[in-house]
Amino acid sequence: MNEANQSNDLKVIVFQLKDEEYGVEVEQVRSIERMQHITRVPRTTEFVKGVINLRGVVTPIIDLRNRFGIEEIVSSESTRIIIVAVGSMEVGLIVDAANDVVDIPTELVEPPPQVVGGLEAEYLRGVAKMDKRLLILLNLDKVLNPKDLKELEANA
Repeated sequence: MNEANQSNDLKVIVFQLKDEEYGVEVEQVRSIERMQHITRVPRTTEFVKGVINLRGVVTPIIDLRNRFGIEEIVSSESTRIIIVAVGSMEVGLIVDAANDVVDIPTELVEPPPQVVGGLEAEYLRGVAKMDKRLLILLNLDKVLNPKDLKELEANA
């Protein structure tokens, strides 16, 4: 593969929710953390679980299962918090597992259908078909509703 082709690849962190695989761009990911104690913040949206103190920074935590209307489960050894940057703010996303990092050729990314796995098209950046895998690429700007995050920031 030559360098020109590599620049057309999309590098994503692959994570799991229920039986589906999702991806977020590596550029948006700051770190992947083990599950830890989350301090509940009163009067926040249901999918906002609270905040954690991550290396001295108060970081809001969002349960993606709850956000996407997937039944919640008790966290396990594989549960992770993916810290992502959205604008000037860092937010943690609770996921079932963080699987790997993959390079996706941009020609394999298709526009999102209206609904995938119960998710509205506005939450999706696209869908990548790779071998036997179907990878749902999230649009974090839409998933992490700025209004909800502003409320959380104000209450923290």
